[in-house]
Amino acid sequence: MNAPPRLPGGGFAVWSRDRLAAARRGAEECGDVWQLEPGVYVAATAGPCEAVLHRARDFPKAPSPLFPPLKRSGGAPTPEERMHAHAARMRGLRAQAVAARIGEIAPRTARFADEWPTDRDVEVLPLVRHALADIGVHYLFSEDAPALMPYAARLFLAREVLVRPTRWAWPHWVPTPARRFRTRQQIAFTDALRPVVRRRRSSGRLGDDVLGQMLRPSSRHGPLPEEAVLDTLPGITVATFETPSRAAGWILLELARHPRAANRVAAEAALLPADPAATTIAHLDSLRYTQALVREVLRLHPPSWLLTRRAMRQTQLAGYTLDAGSTVLVCPYTAHRDAREHREPDRFRPERWLDDADPAAKPGAFLSFGTGPHGCEGTALAMAMLTLLTAQTARRHHVSEPPGPEPSHQVTTFEGLTTAGLRLRAAPRH
Repeated sequence: MNAPPRLPGGGFAVWSRDRLAAARRGAEECGDVWQLEPGVYVAATAGPCEAVLHRARDFPKAPSPLFPPLKRSGGAPTPEERMHAHAARMRGLRAQAVAARIGEIAPRTARFADEWPTDRDVEVLPLVRHALADIGVHYLFSEDAPALMPYAARLFLAREVLVRPTRWAWPHWVPTPARRFRTRQQIAFTDALRPVVRRRRSSGRLGDDVLGQMLRPSSRHGPLPEEAVLDTLPGITVATFETPSRAAGWILLELARHPRAANRVAAEAALLPADPAATTIAHLDSLRYTQALVREVLRLHPPSWLLTRRAMRQTQLAGYTLDAGSTVLVCPYTAHRDAREHREPDRFRPERWLDDADPAAKPGAFLSFGTGPHGCEGTALAMAMLTLLTAQTARRHHVSEPPGPEPSHQVTTFEGLTTAGLRLRAAPRH
């Protein structure tokens, strides 16, 4: 086996497209799994990636450090309460729940397209993030969303500050300025949400949104404690729009680069109701090519291009013996560009997702939302948001990149695959 390439700058803490090239070389030169350094392994192709993500007992997903439970006299939620909270969230995020609320999501995607300034170059990601935050926060909190939106925006800012690369890797218990800022924003969000929870419970009008589902008592566990409800929501609030915003940047860039594909999306979208609020799950399901385009963009540019897992005990993976405590870096980016799984893997070809003969539907061949017990719980919501945003944008606009020798964006790869500074131009379709 060849020695794996060293990633530029040492390890995986560099903002650069060179990290993607190094990961790709490692997969091509060193096989399905390769050792980056002692105790650190990279799962680079579909089979090992899927195996790690499904073997949750051997490779559990660590609790998110971004918004840990706040310290209170009553202590953090118990493991049972966290499981109950997850099950309650999923009642509002499963595919059937999303399908019932398509008519609420579609108008906000249409508003994004309507409000895009035309005939001039604009930085796209802030516009996309605002639109998707409006959708995501409303999906979680319905009529209470406007009051909570400013706090959600500051939670996102706290997350951005927290994940910026720094010279030092401080222990989790050190109160760095970024962590103190995160805690202040988390407390502010919780303080704003607490009266909403109490008002809904006291009135008995719990609501049909995600918060309402979390407030409904279960037949087995009864009602969730208030603190368990409050602690679980900062992370999911940011997640509803942060990762989809990265994905939407890549989607809009590919619409600009592939006008024939954009025209085909526009033709599908022309059959949507003139009133976006009349959009139903049947209309969403009819956008087959648009959904294929979204999946193809997510294949080529998975927003979460690298997932970290840690071995709980000594175990085997693709011929390696991994000691307990070893780190496995699961790389959807390289798995999605494996020629054994996808014909012409570097080519943008949405049709592959419509072709039953294409191996793209094989397990492990699409990992943009993860897989296994810890797959993304917001998959159905994210796909609905991205599909409708793509359709409504292509229906109204021709999208193009500014002319020039340099790309209209920079690829950053820290904490996700992002088109930083992306500038595009929209011209109305006639």
